[in-house]
Amino acid sequence: MYIVRRSSHNPLLSPIADREWEARATFNGCPINVAHGGKGGATVTHLLYRALGRPDALMSPAGFSTIGKALSLDGKHFHDRRQFIAPEQAWEKYGCEDPRVTFFEGQYIIFYTALGGLPFGAGNIKVACAISKDLETIDEKHLVTPFNAKAMTLFPERINGKITAILSAHTDEPPAKMAIVQCDRLEELWDLSFWEKWHAELDSHAIDPRRSGNDQVEVGSPPIKTKDGWLLFYSYIQDYFAGEDHRVCGIEALLLDLKDPTKIVAKTKGPIIVPEETYERFGVVPNTIFPSGALLTKDTIDLYYGAADTVCARASMHLPDLLSAMLPERRVSLAVRAKENPIITPNPAHSWEKKAVFNAGAIDIDGTVHILYRALGDDGTSVLGYAASKNGVKITERADEPAYVPRADFEKRKGGSSSGCEDPRLTRIGDTIYLVYTAFDGVSPWRAALSSISVKDFVAKRWGKWSPPQLMTPDSVQDKDACIFPEKISGQYFVLHRIDPQMCADFVGSFDFSKTRITRCIEIMGPRPGMWDSAKIGTAGVPIKTEKGWLLIYHGVSKSGTYRLGAALLDLKNPGVLLSRLIDPILEPLEKYEREGQIKNAVFSCGAIQRADTLFIYYGGADTVLCVAKLSIKQLLGVLRPTGL
Repeated sequence: MYIVRRSSHNPLLSPIADREWEARATFNGCPINVAHGGKGGATVTHLLYRALGRPDALMSPAGFSTIGKALSLDGKHFHDRRQFIAPEQAWEKYGCEDPRVTFFEGQYIIFYTALGGLPFGAGNIKVACAISKDLETIDEKHLVTPFNAKAMTLFPERINGKITAILSAHTDEPPAKMAIVQCDRLEELWDLSFWEKWHAELDSHAIDPRRSGNDQVEVGSPPIKTKDGWLLFYSYIQDYFAGEDHRVCGIEALLLDLKDPTKIVAKTKGPIIVPEETYERFGVVPNTIFPSGALLTKDTIDLYYGAADTVCARASMHLPDLLSAMLPERRVSLAVRAKENPIITPNPAHSWEKKAVFNAGAIDIDGTVHILYRALGDDGTSVLGYAASKNGVKITERADEPAYVPRADFEKRKGGSSSGCEDPRLTRIGDTIYLVYTAFDGVSPWRAALSSISVKDFVAKRWGKWSPPQLMTPDSVQDKDACIFPEKISGQYFVLHRIDPQMCADFVGSFDFSKTRITRCIEIMGPRPGMWDSAKIGTAGVPIKTEKGWLLIYHGVSKSGTYRLGAALLDLKNPGVLLSRLIDPILEPLEKYEREGQIKNAVFSCGAIQRADTLFIYYGGADTVLCVAKLSIKQLLGVLRPTGL
C-alpha cells in the first residue's frame, strides 16, 4: 500500500508568454542534482525540460521545441531559466524534445528526441545525444538511432561491465517496444553498424510490461538503483489502439533485475498517477501525464512529469511503501477478513430477510456493537434489520423483526421491482443517533433520507421512536451514499453524499430539511480513470477522527463493475480538503461469498467502529451476506501519512 502526493507547488514550471522559445509550453522535465562549491557545497537541482515556442508556419505549425534548463535549491522553486539545447544539425533542424540526463563516468549524458523533417513522422523522429562536462555548455552532439525511437535514457553505472541504456523503439509506428541497449564504449551508440546489428535482434532486447496488447508503453525517467532492482517510471497508455477518446494516459513503475535489466522483477498493479488535477487535464494535449525524471532522497522518491504537454509537475512517494506494493512477497493486506465470515446470512424463516442481508451501518455503545443491516426478501423491499455483537465479530443478538421499514411516500413502491430503505449509515452526536439511508420508491431517483432516535431508545430497541423520515437531497437528482460527520465543522454539520460519479459534501446548519435540502456538491474526490475506482466512488461509513485527519473508508467501482474498498484521509479542520488517498484498494472481492451472489464481485461497506487501534469494517459480500474485516488504524495512517512525505 502506498500513496502519491502531488507537490503543492505544482506546476513547477509554466510557460512565459514574453519568451518566444517557451511561450506555449514547458514540460517533461528531467532533474539531476549537482553539488556546487566542492564538498559540503550546496546541492542544486538542474531541471532540463522541453520548451515549446509559439507556432511557426514554416518550422513547426504546433510550435518549435528546444530544451531549456532551470535551477532550484529545494526542488520546488525554479529560476535562472535559459535555453540550453537548440537545433544545430540537419537531423534536429525542426526541434529538440524531451531530455533525459544522467551523470555517467565524469560527464553528463543527455539523450533527447531530434526532429529532422516535416511533416513529423517515423522517418524523421529519432534519438540524439548531447554531452556536457559541467551542464553549462554542450561539448558534443550525435545522432544516435538510425530508426524511429524516443525516450532513451542511460543507467547511471555499468551493468556487468557494460554501458546500459533503455529506449522506446518505433513509438511513431506502433506498437512501440521498450528495449535494453548495452555496449562497451559510448561511441558505439552513434555507430550505424552497431545499431544495424542491434535492431536485427530487437525482440531479444525488448521488455514488455503491458497487460494488454491494446496498450502502449514508453520509457519515462532515468532508472534509479534500489536494493531490489532498477526502478523505472514509464508511460502506460491503456486502450491506445482504441482511439483517442478511449485512451487513458497514466504513469506506472517497474523493477528491472540489477544484473540483467531485460528481466522484469516486479511492477505496479496499475497506474500510480492518472490525470486528475486541472493542470493535467487541460493544456496543449489534454488528459496527458508523462514521467520524465526522478530523484531519490533517503526514502522519498520525487517523480517529475509533464502535465497536459504544457507544464512541469512533481509528485512524491515513500520508496519502501512503493517497493512493498510492487513485490508480491512483501505486499501487505491491511484489512484482514474475520475467519467467521460471513457473520450474518439470510434467514429463510423471516420473509423480510430471506434473500439477502448486507451493507450495514454500525455504532459502538458501552461495549456493544449495534448493527443495522440492509435486508431483502422476495418482494424486493429493502428494510433494516438489527443485530449486535460484543466482540465485533460474533453475533450475540439478532432481531426477529425489522428495526426500520419504509414509512414515507418517497420510499414506498410506486413501480418497478424494488424499493425501500437501503444502505444505512449511523452517526452519534450527543444523545442522538442519526440514521442516513438511501430511499427509493422504484420510480424516482435514489435520494438520501434522514431519521433519528435517542441513544436510550435505540439501545432499548424502541423502534417506534424513530423520528419521521425526511429527504435530504433534491428530488430530481440521484444522490446516494450520504453520511453525517460526528461533530460540527466550523459551527456547521458536514454531510458527505454522492452525485454520480464523485463524492461530494455540503455544510448544513440543522437537520430540518423540510424547507431546504442539500444544495451543494463540494467535490471531495472523484473516480480515477484507468484505476480500480474508475467508474464511481462513494463513502463507506462515517469517517473516523484521528490525530492525522478524518479517516475515510470508501467504495470504488471499476469500469468492469467490480466493487472494492479504499482509504483516504481528509483534513481535520476542513474535511473538504483531501490530504491523501491510497493507490491500491484495502479490500477486494476474492472469497466466494464476495464473488458470488446478487451482485458478483462486490465488497460494499456502510459502517465501521473503532476499538483501540483496531478498525472493524462491516461490509456486504456480493450484496448477499454481511462480513467484517479488521485493520490497524496506526498501520493505515502510517501509509496515508508516511514520515517525511
